[in-house]
Amino acid sequence: MQRRFTLKALTAAVALTGLSALPAHAADTIKVGVLHSLSGTMAISETVLKDTVLMAIDEINAKGGVLGKKLEPVVVDPASNWPLFAEKTKQLLGQDKVSVIFGCWTSVSRKSVLPVVEEMNGLLFYPVQYEGEELSKNVFYTGAAPNQQAIPAVEYLMSKDGGSAKRFVLLGTDYVYPRTTNKILRSFLHSKGIKDEDIMEEYTPFGHSDYQTIIAKIKKFSGEGKKTAVVSTINGDSNVPFYKELGNAGLKAKDVPVVAFSVGEEELRGVDTKPLVGHLAAWNYFMSIKNPTNDEFIKKWSAYAKAKSIPGHKDKPLTNDPMEATYIGINMWAQAVTKAKSTDTDKVIAAMAGQTFKAPGGFMSTMDPKNHHLHKPVFVGEIKADGQFNVVWKTPGPVKAQPWSPYIPENKGKKDEPEKK
Repeated sequence: MQRRFTLKALTAAVALTGLSALPAHAADTIKVGVLHSLSGTMAISETVLKDTVLMAIDEINAKGGVLGKKLEPVVVDPASNWPLFAEKTKQLLGQDKVSVIFGCWTSVSRKSVLPVVEEMNGLLFYPVQYEGEELSKNVFYTGAAPNQQAIPAVEYLMSKDGGSAKRFVLLGTDYVYPRTTNKILRSFLHSKGIKDEDIMEEYTPFGHSDYQTIIAKIKKFSGEGKKTAVVSTINGDSNVPFYKELGNAGLKAKDVPVVAFSVGEEELRGVDTKPLVGHLAAWNYFMSIKNPTNDEFIKKWSAYAKAKSIPGHKDKPLTNDPMEATYIGINMWAQAVTKAKSTDTDKVIAAMAGQTFKAPGGFMSTMDPKNHHLHKPVFVGEIKADGQFNVVWKTPGPVKAQPWSPYIPENKGKKDEPEKK
């Protein structure tokens, strides 16, 4: 009896010691916030970005961590609920004391997070193409600004190689990114002599699934004698029914090409891609790009997905543009912390200027010294029958981002760097 009591007491003492040691151990790590929707309409796109951050953290930790400390991920699920993004950001910065946050996909989620990171002087790395018209000292934008994706894609559609389009359907999910991007594109099209009567603009809510009526309107609009192209800023799981309906309606790429800005390898996973062959997407990276850095990136991701039994990816691993942007971002952040010898937000921001990283896209990725955006090449890819992309056009080299579009008159004279607050 006495022995049993002693064992019990010893077990309890060990447990207590373990508990009291936890805070000291936690101080020996650098906490990294991961703020991506793991449920709801955006989970189709965002879940894999959470896994990309975790893979990069494992890699960095295997090399000894940063400043002699291991990185400790703090993963939360804002569940495609925009106000919840702000609440989770407060929790990550205030309660969990993270040094940096990697997160968001839609601009409405980023806009929800923005006042919180600014007020609490946090740091957000945002990995997805967006509408520009924003430049915060507390955000690094590792996705594309409109001049690094939307405008080059439309220029391609207007070119002889892209089909010499004369009419355009601007089709998007109803929120700030598509509406602002389309405002920029409409102004750009006007500058190229395209009149309003040759521009159709339509929006659908998040999670929309019935595209029959819109596809019928597109068919009618494109059947009026001028070569027509569709520019899609549909986001999230709505892409699946949109592309299914496109296939059902028999709208082939040679007749009415669709170029998408939020459809990559991951979004096409659940779609029969055979009817979609030849339709387009514009990004700054495709999995199909051939170079040794990308081969290594795909190999690492495939091994990680298998080891962690990541649904879908363990059997059919895919990489995409926002994964690459996430991977570049976290590696640059680690380099900047090392350079700053600190995780202090302002010191890390200063150290981020001019950081470089060899990108899987096959170029040296550079963080602009001033405007918190990466210099990135632009690729237009055609969908292949296997759901991969064949690059049909690319810029000669990396393009510097224009956060303030010259196609919005009010932007004249705005500075190409965040305001010091």
